Amino acid sequence: MTPLVSIIVPIYNAEKNLERCVESILNQTYREFELLLLDDGSTDSSGAICDAYGAKDERIRVIHKENTGVSNTRNQGIALAKGEYLQFLDSDDWITSDATALFVRAATESQCDMVIADFYRVIGERVAQKGAIEEEGRMDRRTYAENMMQNPADFYYGVLWNKFYKRSIIEQYQLKMDSEVSWCEDFMFNLEYIRHIENVYAMNVPVYYYVKTKGSLVSQGASMKNTIRMKRSVFTYYNNFYKDVFDEVDYEKRRLQVYRFLFDIAGDGEVLPFIVPGNYKLGQERTNVSEGVQEGEGVFFELYRERKLQEKMLDAVVLRHELTVNEVKLLYYLSQPHENCTFKEMANILNITRGGLSLAIQKLLTKELIEAKEKAKDKEKTKGRASSEKYVVTAAAGEILSEVLFVLGDFDQIQYEGFSQEEIQLYEKLKEKRDQNIRKALR
Repeated sequence: MTPLVSIIVPIYNAEKNLERCVESILNQTYREFELLLLDDGSTDSSGAICDAYGAKDERIRVIHKENTGVSNTRNQGIALAKGEYLQFLDSDDWITSDATALFVRAATESQCDMVIADFYRVIGERVAQKGAIEEEGRMDRRTYAENMMQNPADFYYGVLWNKFYKRSIIEQYQLKMDSEVSWCEDFMFNLEYIRHIENVYAMNVPVYYYVKTKGSLVSQGASMKNTIRMKRSVFTYYNNFYKDVFDEVDYEKRRLQVYRFLFDIAGDGEVLPFIVPGNYKLGQERTNVSEGVQEGEGVFFELYRERKLQEKMLDAVVLRHELTVNEVKLLYYLSQPHENCTFKEMANILNITRGGLSLAIQKLLTKELIEAKEKAKDKEKTKGRASSEKYVVTAAAGEILSEVLFVLGDFDQIQYEGFSQEEIQLYEKLKEKRDQNIRKALR
């Protein structure tokens, strides 16, 4: 069966972090991918690590090759790929468990030619979210180019690993990494790719952990003469890109903005703006559980793990819409049939404190995702019991709720992975019977 996605990882002497990278790929909630591990003549144990993974998982293809550099290695990966979409990782980095699923969903639902996502910059034990396009959604090539003018030398635009590409476009126009260039080759590839597409989807969810500290051109041993030559070459490419995207009149209006690129790369080759180590301690930026919880036995651990997995999968919805997990859970709860639940019961059902529930209600009211439902004439009758019925979901919450339904569908797929259809039906039947027994006992 042809995979929908090909994930390409060039590898050179990466034994220290390679397992973390590969495990993050194999732990994706989306499963229909092939993984190309391209060992670029490593002299450490990287090749053996790749072979061990290849022997365990049929989705993995391991390619051992002589050392020719990252650009040439990526080109070989593209040539060997079978998927409709291409996703890239560097071997020192890793991705969130929902990265590929989010890329696929954005690409297929929006019918776009490229997806670009936020990422995490990891500095020691701290992590900061990094992005550039603030409004999530689909845009045409021109709008994307105008956004790029604001921060032209930013990694967000330049690298491969926070993007999702159509292989058909790369093949149709015979796009390749320039193996003769040792700086900004990713950016030049992206500029060439964007020349040939119609639209891009910007996703405000970080899906990639960038930890590798790439040295500057000077630290890589590049002479001042070669540094200047490479910068001129990249700028010429960048300048020509905008001449292609805009007509002559519009280009002249933006010439100074285009030339800003020269100022942004005025240093010795560092194109990633300094990021203050971050918003979170590493491991706390997304919903997580400890090793002890993962290994714990018994009904309480089972219920807790199930809830934490749901919350982890809701992270993308939370980040995209600037809500908390509690607020998303409450929104979904209010959209479902519910009757005669007290405020306390509602908090317990959602596993939220009553104070937290009050804050979530106020936040959703402020964002106009829910509205108060007038029941003054029933106030005496209900005596405050039906607190949850005082609020109804508004039309503005439709997009969020549709995303939640997708997440719950993915959650079911994870639970039932490896089940036959008959086993799923039997499990659902037994679960329904078990639930009826519990309801009966609680009466």
